[in-house]
Amino acid sequence: MTAPYLTIASLSVALKQGGRLLRSVSLTVHPGEVHALVGESGAGKSMIARAVFGILPRAVDIVEGQVTLADQDLAGLPESARRLYIGKRAAFIPQDPLTALNPAKRIEQQICDRLIHILGMQKAEARARALALLAEVKIAEPERVMRLYPHELSGGMRQRALIASAFSAEPRLIVADEPTTALDVTVQKQILGLIADMQARHGTALLFITHNLGVVAKLCQSATVLYAGKVVEQAPVAELFARPKHAYTRALMAATPRYDRPEDSLKPASPELIAELAREVALTDAAWTRRPAHG
Repeated sequence: MTAPYLTIASLSVALKQGGRLLRSVSLTVHPGEVHALVGESGAGKSMIARAVFGILPRAVDIVEGQVTLADQDLAGLPESARRLYIGKRAAFIPQDPLTALNPAKRIEQQICDRLIHILGMQKAEARARALALLAEVKIAEPERVMRLYPHELSGGMRQRALIASAFSAEPRLIVADEPTTALDVTVQKQILGLIADMQARHGTALLFITHNLGVVAKLCQSATVLYAGKVVEQAPVAELFARPKHAYTRALMAATPRYDRPEDSLKPASPELIAELAREVALTDAAWTRRPAHG
């Protein structure tokens, strides 16, 4: 197997006032691989994405561990160099396209600015590339859409524009943070299919953040299961579904709706399991000493 394109090693993120949010998280994403980061709301999935891109909230620090992208330790780069380095190699598709897009800029400018800044394209070349990308993500009348502002587009079209922007500079890694959360069910299916098609066509590695195990089964090759900022299980997706090892993974599967079983078969995680998970987290934190923040 080729070397990982993204490596997260023993990553801990903590509040400046104390208390960990991520607990020694380690995972790898290989070139062309689709890796799921799965867990319930509040598990720390988005915090991992923010740590990769260096956009953590001001109230928290990376206090131990390493994020390596294409063999480069990102903590070892000055901020301006880190932003350019990441921008050429990775892109982010966030949850809510309305807040992710700049409301004061037309779609054309938002895609072209990225191409001009990161790839050094001339304006005419960047515009032609943006038009081609909007057509690739199946936006009708891309010439007209280029002239519009985000609020003039539907939620699905905004997400398609974000996907076009993410793929615009040909990154080797894309991190998609629950990219269908703000969309209705029909549009969700279209966007998931589009992301899968774009990923396969461009050969991009994809770290796909979700709480939906059905999406994991259809889209991903490998998965990391997270609880309270702690990795509880990692495995190839086929193995994970065939033989889940951790009780929390089994509980997530038992609580997932499926067409082949009745609704009353859904089971929430038991109080005993939640208590055991809380004890695991408490033991992990008791053995941990806060290190100085990176930088």
